[in-house]
Amino acid sequence: MPKKKQTVDSYDFTQEETWRVFRIMGEFVDGFEVLSKIGKAVSIFGSARLKPNNKYFKLAVETAYLLAKDGYAIITGGGEGIMEAGNRGAKRAGGHSIGLNIHIPTEQKANKYIDTLLDFRYFFVRKVMFVKYAKAFVIFPGGYGTMDEFFESMTLIQTERIGKFPIVLVGKDYWRGIIEWLKKSVLKKDCISPSDLNIFTLVDKPEDAVAVIRKFYSKAGNGKTKNNNSAHRRHKLR
Repeated sequence: MPKKKQTVDSYDFTQEETWRVFRIMGEFVDGFEVLSKIGKAVSIFGSARLKPNNKYFKLAVETAYLLAKDGYAIITGGGEGIMEAGNRGAKRAGGHSIGLNIHIPTEQKANKYIDTLLDFRYFFVRKVMFVKYAKAFVIFPGGYGTMDEFFESMTLIQTERIGKFPIVLVGKDYWRGIIEWLKKSVLKKDCISPSDLNIFTLVDKPEDAVAVIRKFYSKAGNGKTKNNNSAHRRHKLR
């Protein structure tokens, strides 16, 4: 007897949703177990489309190299472009190179410079890992995904869901337009406070990006001893 075709009305959506919860929990558990052991780290963001001959790719390699020499593990999205540059710099310096890969329809392939690779199905789980285990964000030119990480990190700090930590934008020419928009439109219309523009720092050179992070933790007096989780003690999973 032919099997009765399942219709939308007869399909039990609750069963699929229940299993999705377990998949989400599994990704959180895997991420927490692996990343809780890496020590201090910096998350690096930027476009997956930039090639090795691009100046920002080269700057990202150098920045990651210097940070790794300073004892930081480097966390990236695990793909090509700036992500590959970050992992390449960490690897070159003999540091810990970490990739948080994401499963998307276009299939992001993990780059070959990764020591520790985690694969994620859910963007929001992956985003928690970037924030929870990083002492700083270093953000190179990029598109929507990069902007998303930039604005979310500022929102978490602004709303005090996490403690303040360095957010460094690399590439003054690239970021100038959006900074002007924040000042002349968003701030001018009282949609943010003047102090909100101090959440991030704009630099051009790898040495300056590293100096911003060193200065922040030198002032805090806990750059080398602070546990990663305590840096984000107010961060709660919802």
